[in-house]
This record gives sequence, structure tokens and C-alpha cells, in this order.
Amino acid sequence: MSAILSADDLNDFISPGVACIKPVETLPLQKPEELHNSYEVTTEDKLPTQDHAPAQISLTDCLACSGCVTSAEAVLISLQSHSEVLDTLDAHPSIPIRYDNLAEELGHRVNEGKIFVASVSPQVRASIAATYGISELKAGWMIDQLLGGPFGLASGGRHGSGFTWIVDTNAMREACLVLGADEVATSTSSPLMDTPAPKKPVLTSACPGWICYAEKTHPHVLPHLSRLKSPQALTGTLLKTVLCQHLNIRPDQIWHLAVMPCFDKKLEASRGELTDIYWRPSSPQESTPPIRDVDCVITARELLMLADTRGISFPSLPQVPISTPPFPDPILDSFLFSHHGSQSHPRKRRRRNQEPAAGSSGGYLHHVLQTQLAKSPGSKLHTIRGRNADVVEYTITKPLTFGNGAHSTTDNRHLSDRATITEKEEDDEETIFRAARYYGFRNIQNLVRKLKPPRTRRLPGATTIKSQPPSNTTTTNSTTTHHTKPSPLTNKTTKSASAAAGSSSINEYAYVEVMACPGGCTNGGGQIKVDDLGLGPRQGTPPVVGMMNQKEWLEKVDEAYFSMGSSDSECLAPLASGLGDGDVEDVDMVMRDGGSKDGGEVMEDEEGEVVNGIHVKNVREVLRHWSESTGIGMEKLCFTTFREVKSDVGKGEKGEKDRVVELAGRIGGGW
Repeated sequence: MSAILSADDLNDFISPGVACIKPVETLPLQKPEELHNSYEVTTEDKLPTQDHAPAQISLTDCLACSGCVTSAEAVLISLQSHSEVLDTLDAHPSIPIRYDNLAEELGHRVNEGKIFVASVSPQVRASIAATYGISELKAGWMIDQLLGGPFGLASGGRHGSGFTWIVDTNAMREACLVLGADEVATSTSSPLMDTPAPKKPVLTSACPGWICYAEKTHPHVLPHLSRLKSPQALTGTLLKTVLCQHLNIRPDQIWHLAVMPCFDKKLEASRGELTDIYWRPSSPQESTPPIRDVDCVITARELLMLADTRGISFPSLPQVPISTPPFPDPILDSFLFSHHGSQSHPRKRRRRNQEPAAGSSGGYLHHVLQTQLAKSPGSKLHTIRGRNADVVEYTITKPLTFGNGAHSTTDNRHLSDRATITEKEEDDEETIFRAARYYGFRNIQNLVRKLKPPRTRRLPGATTIKSQPPSNTTTTNSTTTHHTKPSPLTNKTTKSASAAAGSSSINEYAYVEVMACPGGCTNGGGQIKVDDLGLGPRQGTPPVVGMMNQKEWLEKVDEAYFSMGSSDSECLAPLASGLGDGDVEDVDMVMRDGGSKDGGEVMEDEEGEVVNGIHVKNVREVLRHWSESTGIGMEKLCFTTFREVKSDVGKGEKGEKDRVVELAGRIGGGW
């Protein structure tokens, strides 16, 4: 179990449904001759000498049982901690990889060790950056130094093992964004298409806390879930498939560590759908156990404990890039990293930070909106806040076309500059796309309630009863409910926009971004908290002037998350001065790859269409190359499945009376 994990740390905790019975089920059975009452009153000399074995709860048990209806099931985790990382590094030597003599090196030590790879999320880097008052870029370099540098984990341990490659999950997040936009387009198009797609509205599936909650308590929303893997899972699949293919090794010889902001990511890594049996070619003679695409997940706080346990001062680590060998596949190497690394030219991650409008949870909704805007030139995006900051509705409209082909005279205003729609403008525009954002379980519960199918009457002639929306979602008094501000351009308080925020049916949305943590992924349960640093008031003590509360701390983390500014430019400038002409051009690409500022603007360059700062054609070509080079279809590489988890808690074998009652109910009788 993670030593720093407690229920108080998880702000997305709801409540346990019933007591967990897994410890009772998994206790070892005693032999018949050992059966006795261990708790009877007796004399001291007759006490049993054998201690009772402690109950163990594995991740498989946790995912198989739905006794808990909360994403805080991570408190049951007995694996995936910083201790497991150190134990694995000490148990296996790292296979050395040299691009000039790779086959010989692997032939010598392929059966003795493992290839250690890691992936790090940008939210973790932001948490580290805010903690030490540095930029997100430097924080990433310090993490790289800890995991793969000569002064990090490789400086100690039994074998001196370290991580060969440290991948930025932002790379595969781009792939998720492109595929996600395609999935939304498929779901909103003709249902006769061959490509399977979720039902409208499409709900994001990258948050494991939300997925665990949906699978166990609201199976009616499962057809709406996006079938895309999360960036963590997609990165794990890419690393295992490519390295197995190019290095001719088994999946169990690759150990993948993911550093994530959320404890629930440990549960995601343990899903049976995210193992090699779903993409590995089946062999009738081979019956090996499934190997997870992500072997271990730790959080930002556990990352610091990892360094402390090894006796490494994390703040003292060099804030410079490390040197690592190139990735075996040149095309994927250029996609995952900026350029090859060497002693003189260290490797640097590709920078793909988004603008604040995209949020801190990956920017799924933002990219879908930008894609829709790019498809409809002249369209506008209207943002309407819901009952709180974690509920936002987005509507894309375009001017109506009259019979003579002329458009409405409504001016095309910037999508973020207007908060309301005047009645005249509403009459001159048509809605072409609706989407929403729901963060936090308080809001998620309202979302799934609206998606619940209507109840049906069993009596003949009875009418269907539809779920009624809450009173605060009606159109009568929605102006005051949603606090719509006057438009800075029209200086009018309009009722139509606020009415739309309250009266829009959930089925009118084409896409909904759902995250369990209020505020997004930078507020994950595994992130460094203000109390961890002694910056905030302790519980039960009055605040002191100058102390920071959790909300202020989260704003600081968000600022670091979007910190691709002058500070990072200063960091990259000295590196660019020592590179060749081609590499300097690459650094320039990295610094300006931040996304389009103007909504709906589509740029064209030598790589094709650019939406939201992403080279869409380039991403599709990389994914196609990945599939062709490994011989595995895109369906197996990039998509997954979800299933209803039925509770077996308290459900023993049915007695004779229960079977009679069930039979009587089926034939229409009973008592």
C-alpha cells in the first residue's frame, strides 16, 4: 500500500456502499485438525502459537468487487508504490542498449535483466515545478535526472539500474486528441458507418475514477463512453509493442513506470483490458500470463519519497537534460522526442503545452471544439457557465444563410470575448454543435442522472415516464441561476444565453468532458499538497498571515502547468546555441507549438493541417506507421472496452425460499 495514501487525501471520495468483504473471502483455510475458537477465554499457557495471517487485498480483488462506489478504492492498493520501484530495480539489472551494437548487447544479457522505461505526465511536472519554484521544463529535467541520470536511481542499488527512456505523455496525448475528434465526428454522423462509435453524447474515458464509478453504479452510461485509451495506457501500449518488435524481447522483459497525478491511475493500470493479451498475436502453444502495459504507477508525492528512500536530494539534481540512446524506431523517436541525444546534444522532450482555455486535464473538449470550429469557417463559440465553475456549456453557432446566399450581418467576435447571445443574434444564428464539461463527483452525479433512460410502465397502455431535470435547470429563472454577465460588446443582459445553459437537454450534447477531480487533473489526489510543504495552516489551527490555502496552491500549480513562457525560452536558448542549424529549427518548433489562439483558425505548413497546435496529418501518419511496423491493427492498439461490474457483495447462494419467490415473480404470482 502507498505509505502516504489516506482517504482524507482523495477529494473525489464519495462514500463506501457496503463493507468490503474481500479480506474475509481471501483468508487461508485452516486444516480440520486446527479448527478451534481462537478467541475463547483460556489460560496463558494454552494460547495458540500460530498467528492469524493478515488479510490481503489485491488490485484484482478491488476491481472485481463493487462493494465500494468510489474512486477512493486506491486505499486498498497493496502494490504499485515507490517501494515496488526500488525492489524491481534491485532485483533486475538494466539491459544496456547501444544503437551501434544493439544485437550483441541484447544477446549477451537479454535473459538477465529488464529494460526500464518511464512516462511522466505534465501535471506531475507542474506539481514539482510549483513545489521548488522553477519552470515546468526544469522540473521535467529533474525528474529525468532522478529516473535515468547518473546522479539519480542508477547511482545506488544492487545493480545500479536506471530508466533508459523517459517519455512525455503529452506525445500520446496528441494522438488521443486527434483520435478523439475523429470519434466524435463518427458518433455524430450517419449511424450506418462501419466504424464502431459510442452513443451521443460521447463521454471522455481518460479519468479512471470516473470510469470505475460508471462501471459499478451506472452501467447505462457505458455505451456513451469514449473507447479511446488514455495517454497513460496508449503510451504503455506503444512502448511495449515497439520495443518487443524491434528488440525481439518478451513483454515481461520491459518494465514500464508511469508517474501520474492520480491514485486511481493505479487501478487503470491493473485493468485486464490493458494487457498484452489484447494486442499480442495469439499462439495455441503459448499460455503465458498477461503482462500489463503499465507495470507500476506512482504519483508526484511518491516520486519525492522514491528519491528520499534512495538517499537522493531531489532539489540538488541537475536541471539539465539527460543523454539517452535513440528510440529503436526513427519515426517514433522523432515523434516522442525532439532529436537524438548524445553527450554533446542531450535529448529534450517535445513541448506540447496548451493554452489555459484547454484546461489542465488534457484538453480533450478544447480540441474537439477547435476541430469543429475549423470545419465551419465563420462559426463562433459561446461559453456559458453552469451552477459552478466545474460545469460549463459550449455552443458553436454559425450565421444563417438566406435564400440569396447572403449570411447574417452579425459580426464575428472572438470566442472568449463574449459571454451572452442577444435575442436578435440568436435569431440570425443556428447551433451546429453543443458540448459541456463536468468536473467533480457532485456534478457527475447530476450528469449520469440526466443520462438515465426513461422508466417504462409494465401495465398495458401506460405512458413512459421521463426523467425530470432538476428545478434549477428550467428556463424560467435561469438568468439568475447561471449568473450571466452582460456582454462587453452589447452591454445587455440577455436571457437567451442563460436559458440555454439551463434548458439544454443532455442528449443535445455531442461531447462531454468528465473528470472526477474538481478543477481538473492538476488537483489529483497524488499531487503535492500545500500541507505537505508546511505552507498552509494545519487543521484546527488559525491561519497565519502569509500562509497559502489549497485553492491558492492549486492556482500556482496551474500557472506552472501553462508555463511555456519566457522562463522556458531562457532555458532552451543556451541549449539551442550549441546545436546545429537543423536542431535550432527544431527548438523553434518546440517553442511555438502551443496551439492556435484564434478559435477555428486552421494553419497550413509543410506537414499539412494544424488544429489546436497539432499537426493532424503528422499524428495520423505516425499512428499508421506504428500499426504497420508492429503488424497490429489500430483497433487493438488505440481502443479499449468497458464492462458493467456487478456486485457480489452479500449475495450468497440462493436458498429454496429465494428460488420459489423468484419463480413466482416470473409467472406473475407471488405474495
